Amino acid sequence: MRSIASIILCAGCAQALQKPPPIEAIGAAPRASAAQLLAHADAAWARRGEPEQAAAAEDLYLQAARADPRNPGSFAGAIRAKAFRIGREKDGAERTRLAESAVITGQLCQENAPTAPACDYWLAAALGLQARERSATGHDALPRMVDLLRRAIRADPAIDQAGPHRLLAIVLLRAPGWPMGPGDAEAALPEAQAAARAAPEFPPNQLALGEALKKNGRAAEARTAYSQALRLATEAAARGDPDAKGWVDDASAALR
Repeated sequence: MRSIASIILCAGCAQALQKPPPIEAIGAAPRASAAQLLAHADAAWARRGEPEQAAAAEDLYLQAARADPRNPGSFAGAIRAKAFRIGREKDGAERTRLAESAVITGQLCQENAPTAPACDYWLAAALGLQARERSATGHDALPRMVDLLRRAIRADPAIDQAGPHRLLAIVLLRAPGWPMGPGDAEAALPEAQAAARAAPEFPPNQLALGEALKKNGRAAEARTAYSQALRLATEAAARGDPDAKGWVDDASAALR
Protein backbone atom coordinates (compact mmCIF):
# COMPACT_ATOMS: atom_id res chain seq x y z
CA MET A 1 0.00 0.00 0.00
CA ARG A 2 1.35 3.45 -0.88
CA SER A 3 1.88 5.81 2.03
CA ILE A 4 0.03 9.10 2.23
CA ALA A 5 3.41 10.80 2.02
CA SER A 6 3.97 9.34 -1.44
CA ILE A 7 0.42 10.23 -2.42
CA ILE A 8 0.80 13.91 -1.75
CA LEU A 9 4.15 14.23 -3.51
CA CYS A 10 2.58 13.76 -6.91
CA ALA A 11 3.97 14.99 -10.18
CA GLY A 12 0.63 15.86 -11.76
CA CYS A 13 -1.94 16.55 -9.05
CA ALA A 14 -5.64 16.22 -9.83
CA GLN A 15 -8.84 17.47 -8.22
CA ALA A 16 -10.25 15.03 -5.70
CA LEU A 17 -13.84 16.10 -6.32
CA GLN A 18 -15.74 16.48 -9.58
CA LYS A 19 -19.34 17.44 -10.18
CA PRO A 20 -21.32 14.28 -9.39
CA PRO A 21 -23.85 12.84 -11.82
CA PRO A 22 -27.57 12.71 -10.99
CA ILE A 23 -28.45 10.23 -8.29
CA GLU A 24 -30.19 8.06 -10.92
CA ALA A 25 -26.74 7.26 -12.34
CA ILE A 26 -25.34 5.56 -9.25
CA GLY A 27 -27.26 2.31 -9.36
CA ALA A 28 -30.27 0.33 -10.41
CA ALA A 29 -33.79 1.68 -10.04
CA PRO A 30 -35.34 0.75 -6.67
CA ARG A 31 -37.18 -2.55 -6.76
CA ALA A 32 -38.83 -2.17 -3.33
CA SER A 33 -39.39 0.44 -0.64
CA ALA A 34 -36.40 2.14 0.96
CA ALA A 35 -37.01 0.34 4.25
CA GLN A 36 -37.19 -3.06 2.57
CA LEU A 37 -34.08 -2.38 0.51
CA LEU A 38 -32.13 -1.30 3.59
CA ALA A 39 -33.15 -4.45 5.43
CA HIS A 40 -32.02 -6.63 2.51
CA ALA A 41 -28.79 -4.62 2.20
CA ASP A 42 -27.99 -5.07 5.89
CA ALA A 43 -28.62 -8.80 5.57
CA ALA A 44 -26.27 -9.06 2.60
CA TRP A 45 -23.67 -6.97 4.42
CA ALA A 46 -23.80 -9.35 7.38
CA ARG A 47 -22.81 -12.12 4.92
CA ARG A 48 -20.12 -10.02 3.20
CA GLY A 49 -17.51 -12.72 3.68
CA GLU A 50 -19.41 -14.94 1.25
CA PRO A 51 -18.88 -14.59 -2.53
CA GLU A 52 -20.76 -11.69 -4.16
CA GLN A 53 -22.53 -10.64 -0.97
CA ALA A 54 -20.58 -7.37 -0.56
CA ALA A 55 -21.46 -6.43 -4.14
CA ALA A 56 -25.09 -7.35 -3.50
CA ALA A 57 -25.11 -5.19 -0.37
CA GLU A 58 -23.62 -2.28 -2.34
CA ASP A 59 -26.29 -2.55 -5.02
CA LEU A 60 -29.10 -2.73 -2.46
CA TYR A 61 -27.78 0.25 -0.49
CA LEU A 62 -27.60 2.29 -3.69
CA GLN A 63 -31.16 1.33 -4.57
CA ALA A 64 -32.22 2.41 -1.08
CA ALA A 65 -30.42 5.72 -1.56
CA ARG A 66 -32.36 6.31 -4.76
CA ALA A 67 -35.61 5.36 -3.04
CA ASP A 68 -34.99 7.76 -0.13
CA PRO A 69 -32.06 10.13 -0.78
CA ARG A 70 -32.59 11.88 2.56
CA ASN A 71 -31.37 8.84 4.53
CA PRO A 72 -27.56 9.05 4.91
CA GLY A 73 -27.43 5.46 6.12
CA SER A 74 -28.00 4.15 2.60
CA PHE A 75 -25.11 6.16 1.15
CA ALA A 76 -22.89 5.21 4.09
CA GLY A 77 -23.65 1.53 3.62
CA ALA A 78 -22.79 1.71 -0.07
CA ILE A 79 -19.43 3.40 0.61
CA ARG A 80 -18.63 0.87 3.33
CA ALA A 81 -19.40 -1.99 0.94
CA LYS A 82 -17.23 -0.41 -1.76
CA ALA A 83 -14.35 -0.11 0.72
CA PHE A 84 -14.70 -3.78 1.65
CA ARG A 85 -14.62 -4.75 -2.02
CA ILE A 86 -11.58 -2.58 -2.73
CA GLY A 87 -9.67 -4.34 0.02
CA ARG A 88 -10.20 -7.69 -1.70
CA GLU A 89 -10.04 -6.67 -5.36
CA LYS A 90 -6.90 -7.62 -7.30
CA ASP A 91 -7.63 -5.63 -10.46
CA GLY A 92 -6.27 -2.09 -10.18
CA ALA A 93 -8.72 -0.60 -12.66
CA GLU A 94 -11.66 -2.03 -10.76
CA ARG A 95 -10.30 -0.74 -7.44
CA THR A 96 -10.01 2.73 -8.98
CA ARG A 97 -13.56 2.54 -10.34
CA LEU A 98 -14.91 1.54 -6.95
CA ALA A 99 -12.97 4.29 -5.17
CA GLU A 100 -14.13 6.99 -7.59
CA SER A 101 -17.72 5.78 -7.30
CA ALA A 102 -17.39 5.90 -3.51
CA VAL A 103 -16.48 9.61 -3.73
CA ILE A 104 -19.48 10.25 -5.98
CA THR A 105 -21.70 8.44 -3.48
CA GLY A 106 -20.33 10.58 -0.67
CA GLN A 107 -20.94 13.77 -2.61
CA LEU A 108 -24.52 12.74 -3.33
CA CYS A 109 -24.96 11.99 0.37
CA GLN A 110 -23.92 15.55 1.16
CA GLU A 111 -26.19 16.97 -1.54
CA ASN A 112 -29.25 15.12 -0.28
CA ALA A 113 -28.58 15.13 3.48
CA PRO A 114 -26.37 18.21 3.88
CA THR A 115 -26.54 18.37 7.68
CA ALA A 116 -25.78 14.68 8.29
CA PRO A 117 -22.36 14.12 9.91
CA ALA A 118 -22.33 10.59 8.46
CA CYS A 119 -22.04 12.14 4.99
CA ASP A 120 -18.98 14.13 6.05
CA TYR A 121 -17.33 11.08 7.57
CA TRP A 122 -17.99 8.69 4.73
CA LEU A 123 -17.02 11.23 2.07
CA ALA A 124 -13.71 11.66 3.92
CA ALA A 125 -13.26 7.89 3.95
CA ALA A 126 -14.06 7.73 0.23
CA LEU A 127 -11.55 10.48 -0.55
CA GLY A 128 -8.91 8.43 1.25
CA LEU A 129 -9.77 5.37 -0.82
CA GLN A 130 -9.55 7.39 -4.02
CA ALA A 131 -6.23 8.96 -3.03
CA ARG A 132 -4.78 5.51 -2.43
CA GLU A 133 -5.90 4.25 -5.83
CA ARG A 134 -5.32 7.53 -7.73
CA SER A 135 -2.35 9.14 -6.05
CA ALA A 136 -2.67 12.33 -8.11
CA THR A 137 -5.81 13.26 -6.13
CA GLY A 138 -4.07 13.03 -2.75
CA HIS A 139 -2.75 16.61 -2.59
CA ASP A 140 -6.30 17.96 -2.93
CA ALA A 141 -7.93 15.21 -0.85
CA LEU A 142 -5.96 15.42 2.39
CA PRO A 143 -6.97 18.90 3.59
CA ARG A 144 -10.56 18.18 2.55
CA MET A 145 -10.49 15.00 4.63
CA VAL A 146 -9.21 16.86 7.69
CA ASP A 147 -11.96 19.48 7.40
CA LEU A 148 -14.69 16.88 6.88
CA LEU A 149 -13.51 14.76 9.81
CA ARG A 150 -13.27 17.68 12.20
CA ARG A 151 -16.79 18.67 11.24
CA ALA A 152 -18.00 15.11 11.84
CA ILE A 153 -16.27 15.04 15.23
CA ARG A 154 -18.10 18.20 16.29
CA ALA A 155 -21.47 16.73 15.26
CA ASP A 156 -21.26 12.98 15.96
CA PRO A 157 -17.89 11.46 16.88
CA ALA A 158 -19.45 8.03 17.53
CA ILE A 159 -20.01 7.21 13.83
CA ASP A 160 -18.44 3.90 12.77
CA GLN A 161 -17.04 3.07 16.22
CA ALA A 162 -15.45 6.51 16.76
CA GLY A 163 -14.45 6.57 13.10
CA PRO A 164 -14.00 10.36 12.77
CA HIS A 165 -11.38 10.42 15.55
CA ARG A 166 -9.71 7.26 14.24
CA LEU A 167 -9.50 8.34 10.62
CA LEU A 168 -8.34 11.84 11.51
CA ALA A 169 -5.57 10.33 13.63
CA ILE A 170 -4.46 8.16 10.71
CA VAL A 171 -4.44 11.09 8.28
CA LEU A 172 -2.42 13.24 10.69
CA LEU A 173 0.02 10.38 11.31
CA ARG A 174 0.66 9.48 7.68
CA ALA A 175 0.36 12.75 5.79
CA PRO A 176 3.44 14.91 5.21
CA GLY A 177 3.77 17.77 7.65
CA TRP A 178 3.61 21.48 6.98
CA PRO A 179 4.10 22.99 4.42
CA MET A 180 3.53 19.94 2.23
CA GLY A 181 0.50 18.62 4.06
CA PRO A 182 -1.54 18.42 7.29
CA GLY A 183 0.58 15.75 8.96
CA ASP A 184 1.13 16.20 12.70
CA ALA A 185 1.98 13.15 14.83
CA GLU A 186 1.61 15.09 18.07
CA ALA A 187 -1.90 16.26 17.14
CA ALA A 188 -2.80 12.72 16.03
CA LEU A 189 -2.27 11.21 19.47
CA PRO A 190 -5.29 12.79 21.24
CA GLU A 191 -7.47 11.80 18.29
CA ALA A 192 -6.34 8.19 18.53
CA GLN A 193 -6.78 8.26 22.30
CA ALA A 194 -10.31 9.61 21.90
CA ALA A 195 -11.18 6.78 19.50
CA ALA A 196 -9.77 4.16 21.85
CA ARG A 197 -11.65 5.61 24.82
CA ALA A 198 -14.94 5.76 22.92
CA ALA A 199 -14.78 2.24 21.46
CA PRO A 200 -11.94 0.34 23.17
CA GLU A 201 -13.08 -3.07 21.94
CA PHE A 202 -12.82 -2.15 18.24
CA PRO A 203 -9.44 -3.41 16.98
CA PRO A 204 -8.80 -0.59 14.45
CA ASN A 205 -8.97 1.94 17.29
CA GLN A 206 -6.23 0.11 19.17
CA LEU A 207 -4.19 -0.14 15.97
CA ALA A 208 -4.47 3.62 15.43
CA LEU A 209 -3.54 4.25 19.07
CA GLY A 210 -0.52 1.99 18.77
CA GLU A 211 0.69 3.83 15.69
CA ALA A 212 0.18 7.23 17.34
CA LEU A 213 2.00 6.19 20.49
CA LYS A 214 4.89 4.76 18.51
CA LYS A 215 5.29 7.90 16.41
CA ASN A 216 5.31 9.96 19.61
CA GLY A 217 8.17 7.98 21.09
CA ARG A 218 6.11 5.89 23.52
CA ALA A 219 7.17 2.44 22.33
CA ALA A 220 6.17 0.41 25.40
CA GLU A 221 2.65 1.86 25.43
CA ALA A 222 2.41 1.32 21.69
CA ARG A 223 3.23 -2.34 22.13
CA THR A 224 0.48 -2.64 24.73
CA ALA A 225 -2.04 -1.12 22.30
CA TYR A 226 -0.91 -3.38 19.46
CA SER A 227 -1.16 -6.43 21.75
CA GLN A 228 -4.67 -5.38 22.71
CA ALA A 229 -5.54 -5.00 19.02
CA LEU A 230 -4.21 -8.48 18.29
CA ARG A 231 -6.22 -10.01 21.13
CA LEU A 232 -9.42 -8.29 20.05
CA ALA A 233 -8.87 -9.12 16.39
CA THR A 234 -8.18 -12.77 17.18
CA GLU A 235 -11.42 -12.93 19.16
CA ALA A 236 -13.27 -11.29 16.27
CA ALA A 237 -11.81 -13.86 13.87
CA ALA A 238 -13.05 -16.66 16.11
CA ARG A 239 -16.54 -15.14 15.89
CA GLY A 240 -16.29 -15.17 12.07
CA ASP A 241 -15.87 -11.43 11.49
CA PRO A 242 -14.89 -11.04 7.81
CA ASP A 243 -12.67 -8.02 8.62
CA ALA A 244 -10.72 -9.69 11.39
CA LYS A 245 -7.93 -11.26 9.32
CA GLY A 246 -6.71 -7.88 8.14
CA TRP A 247 -6.69 -6.57 11.72
CA VAL A 248 -4.76 -9.63 12.90
CA ASP A 249 -2.21 -9.18 10.12
CA ASP A 250 -1.75 -5.48 10.89
CA ALA A 251 -1.35 -6.05 14.62
CA SER A 252 1.04 -8.97 14.12
CA ALA A 253 3.18 -6.94 11.71
CA ALA A 254 3.32 -4.03 14.16
CA LEU A 255 4.40 -6.32 17.02
CA ARG A 256 7.18 -7.83 14.91
